[in-house]
Amino acid sequence: MSTTPAQQPDYIGFIRRYLDCPCRYFAPMADDEPLMAAYRAARERGEREGFVPMIVVPSVTLAEALTDCEDFDLEEVQAGRQALLAAPLREGNAAVRELMETWKAEAEEYGLSWGEIGEIAGGEALDRFLGYWDYSSKKTEPLLLAEIPVRHPWEVFAYLPFGGWNECPDAPVQMEMAKYWFERYAAVPAVVTSDVLEYILPAPVKEEDAAALALEQYAFCADIVDQGVGTLGALADGLRQSTTWYFWWD
Repeated sequence: MSTTPAQQPDYIGFIRRYLDCPCRYFAPMADDEPLMAAYRAARERGEREGFVPMIVVPSVTLAEALTDCEDFDLEEVQAGRQALLAAPLREGNAAVRELMETWKAEAEEYGLSWGEIGEIAGGEALDRFLGYWDYSSKKTEPLLLAEIPVRHPWEVFAYLPFGGWNECPDAPVQMEMAKYWFERYAAVPAVVTSDVLEYILPAPVKEEDAAALALEQYAFCADIVDQGVGTLGALADGLRQSTTWYFWWD
């Protein structure tokens, strides 16, 4: 399933250079089991060797989001990563509370209610990744399995500074959210595209936690409800059945 660098589009080579870590390329495939087997093996090896694997969907849009300069300075990029890694993270769910207060204030401004879950029903179980599929070809997009050289899952956002556009939280908030969700649910960032982020969990969250988590995820990414499952109750119902989380920002 691997392809030599010479056969890869220019933007894939650009992203590989930007990441500056071991990356395995996967050409489009109709069955993603080889990719998932490689990802699972990388998870196990990463725990021993000190890296966190991420499935990256390269694109021109992602390349432009990572850096606005085609001839970027890798030393400057590395310095920025170290600055993010050295910055203190707020403890617990401070980022969650801040996001929820922002949404609550906006809802009140328009005379809307915040936090009404409604009936917890109508959700769908997710146990596989969605973000790397090209549904027109019914194959995966070209992919990189990157070995991000960090010890903790939340630190991947220092290497992939995802967010900071539209209503997508920026990299420091992504790190805080990822740390909180890892410590609370053992959730790990696993897939990133130009506008999608997916997590993987060892087991679905407990039923009694699903409603509160649905509110957190809605504050983090409203599009998964407003342009996705439709209601907070459906999101909560899906979360209590799912081992992957899907976020998408329009």
